[in-house]
Amino acid sequence: MEWLRHWRPMAEALAMASCLSVHPFSAGTASAQQAKPNIVFILGDNIGYGDIGVYGGGNLRGSPTPRIDQLASEGLRLTQFLVEPSCTPSRAALMTGRYSIRSGLSLVAVSGTSFSLPANEVTMAEMLHDAGYATAIFGKWHLGAQAYSQPQNQGFDEFYGIPPGDTWDAFGMIRQARQTNALDIPLDKGPQIVEASRGQPLKSVKPYTEDVRREIDWELADHGIDFMKRQKSAGKPFFLYLPISRTHFPNLPSKRFEGASRIGQFGDSLMEGDAIVGTMLDAIKDLGVEQDTIVVFASDNGPDGPGADRFGGDMPDIGSSGPYRGALGEISEGAIRTAAAIRWPRRIKPGSSYAMFSIMDFFPTFAHIAGAKVPDDRPIDGVDQTSLLLGEDDDGARDHLLTFVGSELVAARWKQFRAYFVNVAPGRSGAGGATLMGGVGASAAPMNGYPQVFNIEADPQEEHNIGEMYNWVLGPLLQAVGEYKASLARSPNPPAANMTRF
Repeated sequence: MEWLRHWRPMAEALAMASCLSVHPFSAGTASAQQAKPNIVFILGDNIGYGDIGVYGGGNLRGSPTPRIDQLASEGLRLTQFLVEPSCTPSRAALMTGRYSIRSGLSLVAVSGTSFSLPANEVTMAEMLHDAGYATAIFGKWHLGAQAYSQPQNQGFDEFYGIPPGDTWDAFGMIRQARQTNALDIPLDKGPQIVEASRGQPLKSVKPYTEDVRREIDWELADHGIDFMKRQKSAGKPFFLYLPISRTHFPNLPSKRFEGASRIGQFGDSLMEGDAIVGTMLDAIKDLGVEQDTIVVFASDNGPDGPGADRFGGDMPDIGSSGPYRGALGEISEGAIRTAAAIRWPRRIKPGSSYAMFSIMDFFPTFAHIAGAKVPDDRPIDGVDQTSLLLGEDDDGARDHLLTFVGSELVAARWKQFRAYFVNVAPGRSGAGGATLMGGVGASAAPMNGYPQVFNIEADPQEEHNIGEMYNWVLGPLLQAVGEYKASLARSPNPPAANMTRF
C-alpha cells in the first residue's frame, strides 16, 4: 500500500489544478487571476501615430510620454491600429463592434441635431454588464444627446462628463455667442458637466467653463479611481471606459502643466494626458488588481492638422501622423492609423505587433475573454483577436477594413494596399490632400470608375498611384466591398447622418 500513500496527495493536487484551470483565462496556480478580468479602456482624443514616444514622438518632438511608453513596454504595442476618420464614428465603432455607418453615425455628432446612437444598438457596456460587470464611463460620449442614446441608457451604471452630444470645445459656446452678439447666455444655461446613474435622467453638476476644461481630466481620473475601489471592495469585475480630453483642441493645460513641454500648449496637453494614464496605472497597482486588469490606451483618430490654433494658443495645436499622410477628418492613412497599447500581465506577452487591428475588434475580443455574448441578429464587423493578444497567432484575424464618410464608402484597405473611391490626389483638398469631414468640406472629383491605389508600406505619404500596375489588387479589395454590400440586404443601414440634404 506504499504506492497509495504517494498517489493520494498527487491525485488531490491534480484535481485542484484541474479546478483552477476550468476557465480558459485562469492562471492554473494557487495565485490564479480572476476568471473575468477587469477592463480599463483609456481613450485619448486626436493623438496621432507620431505623438507618443514609442511611436517616434515623445521627447523627440518636445513632449515626453513616459507613462504611455511604460504601458506599451509592458504590453502589446499595435503598429497597425486602425480607426475611423473622426471622433463620433470611431467611438460608435468601438462601442458597437460595427462600422459607424451601421448606426447612422459616420459623421461627427453635432449638438442640437437629432443624430444619435440608435436605441437598439448593443454596446460594449451592455454586453459586459450582461456578463456580470460593473460599468462606468467618465468623460466624452459624443454619440448623441437623445435620451435613448445616453450612456446610462446604453449599458453604463455610472456616467460623469460633458454632455453626451458634445465635444471638448463646447464651453466656447458662451464666449462665442457673446462675441458675435448672437446670444447672451448665463452660465447655468450653457454647457454643463453632467452625471447620471443607470436608467436615470441627466443631472447638471456645474457649468462647463474654461477653468473646468483645464482640470477635467483629473476629475475623470478621480471618478475612475473611486469606481475601481468600490468594485474591488464589492468583489465585482469592472469595465471602466475613460475617454479623456487630451489632446483635443483647445489644448488648455492645467496650471501644473503649463510650460511642461518644449512645443507649447499642445505638448503640455499631451504630457498631461500621459500623466493621467500614469495616475490610472498607479491606482490599479495600489489596489492590487494589476494582474487581473486589462488596460488599453488608444486614440480615437489621427491628430489635428495645421491651422488648428482655434483658441488663441501660443502655437498651433498640431499633432504628428508620423510617417503617414493625413490628419483628423481626412480619409488617408494618417487619419485612421494611430497609437494603441494593451497590457494584461502574465497573459499578453510584451512586444509589438504589425497585425491589422481595428477599433471594432475590441468588442468581440472582450466578449471572448469575458465570456460575454456577441449579438447574432446583426452584422458585427469587428473580429475576435484573442489569439493575437495571447501570442497564439502573430498574423491576427483581419486583412481588410472599409472607410466611410457620411453615406459614402470612400476607401478600403486590403493588407498593405489602400484604395480610394474618391479623389485624394495630393493638394486637392485639406492639409493632406484627402476628403475632409466635420463640416470643413471638400468635393471629390470622379475618377472614371477606377480607384486610386497606394502601397502604404512602400509609400506612406501616398504619392504614387499604382492602380494600373497593381490592378490585381482590386479583386480582393472589391471582394471586401462586395461582402459588406451583401450584408446590407439582410440588415440595411439607417439613414446616414447628413446636415446638408434634407
